[in-house]
Amino acid sequence: QLQLAESGGGLVQAGGSLRLTCAGSGFTLNNYAIAWFRQAPGKEREAISTISRRDGKVTSYADSVKGRFTVSRDNAKNTAYLQMSDLKPEDTGEYYCAADPRTLFSLENIDYKLLEAWGQGTRVTVSS
Repeated sequence: QLQLAESGGGLVQAGGSLRLTCAGSGFTLNNYAIAWFRQAPGKEREAISTISRRDGKVTSYADSVKGRFTVSRDNAKNTAYLQMSDLKPEDTGEYYCAADPRTLFSLENIDYKLLEAWGQGTRVTVSS
């Protein structure tokens, strides 16, 4: 059974950094692209970054995080990461990762019906 687990959230001051981890179990993460989402209180879930399967050479970012967040993966550890820098209060929310089996995958073609696994989320709170 495909399972993902996020960790690394917490409380940080504006301008600070956090690194979120998305750990896979029950499957080989290498075969899946990974997407990161966030949901701010009272708002809809927003896709913010993706990384392609296998070599992770293709990444994409929402405008709201571009230049501040970096997605990566370590297939040997069955793990993906989201490095978040220069955090802002508007980055506050619950952060999730999800797995997609497609080779061509980016923020442009996210299809919730095709996402095969979701984590339980990790909370990020950025204070001003």
